[in-house]
Amino acid sequence: MMADEASKTDTGSTQAGPTHSGFVALIGAPNAGKSTLVNQLVGAKVSIVTHKVQTTRAIVRGIATHENAQIVFVDTPGIFKPRRRLDTAMVTTAWGGAKDADIVLVLIDAERGIKGDADALLDKVATAPQPKVLILNKVDRVKPETLLTLTKEANERAEFQRTFMVSALTGSGCKDLLDYLAETLPEGPWYYPEDQISDLPMRQLAAEITREKLYLRLHQELPYSSHVETEKWEEKKDGSVRIEQVIYVERDSQKKIVLGHKGETIRAIGQAARKEIGDILEQKVHLFLFVKVRENWGDDPERYREMGLDFPR
Repeated sequence: MMADEASKTDTGSTQAGPTHSGFVALIGAPNAGKSTLVNQLVGAKVSIVTHKVQTTRAIVRGIATHENAQIVFVDTPGIFKPRRRLDTAMVTTAWGGAKDADIVLVLIDAERGIKGDADALLDKVATAPQPKVLILNKVDRVKPETLLTLTKEANERAEFQRTFMVSALTGSGCKDLLDYLAETLPEGPWYYPEDQISDLPMRQLAAEITREKLYLRLHQELPYSSHVETEKWEEKKDGSVRIEQVIYVERDSQKKIVLGHKGETIRAIGQAARKEIGDILEQKVHLFLFVKVRENWGDDPERYREMGLDFPR
């Protein structure tokens, strides 16, 4: 149960009665809504959300306190058929996150149904020994009879303890899911302080926020193989923070896209990232972005370590 990742300690919970705690992994196909759901359940942004598939690369943990339970959500990369080394690392990480969890939430996009990556996912998840819960997402966009058919088909393919129908975007159905998890996780002290919402270091979360703004701004113009690292983090005497980040791309042509005409694009990305990072930190942020070309960074073991991924040999 991820004992190597965190030790259960007395975190000073003020809750009366026995406490519950544990790890809950979310797995699903790319763009099924895992990151949106984690953010909704935690009640704060801990994972980036874009329209670009496979934006979650490493495991991100969001921590929700509900009733007497501390629920540590593990947002994993989307599970899909890998084509590149980075893809392989992400899929391996996703299954690793599921393997170590107390409960596995299997997220299906109800609009897309059970096909493609979701179809292959159900075949594999059926053999997983952990208790599994089926989550149908985006149910507000699908007819009730379609939802019933999806529920029946999925439960015939794998043994699920429960099925929940939610809208990760609006929060519909999420309280019922939290109630169930709080009751089902084992009794025990909490892993983290009561007010902590993520175990992701702020340097890494800040880099992820900038990567999100990068993808949102450029959409299909920017290839999937781009990466952001926080290189400097300096707390100033006036209470502000100076952050320097590097956006790595693989070719000069990609660098020009990120910079934009007279630097307009990177300024817009920086402004959006600076505002969100500042809101999270509740500090004034001075954000400086640089763009560097690093050819074939997807084959560099150091970059994988930065992202919290194992380098596939």
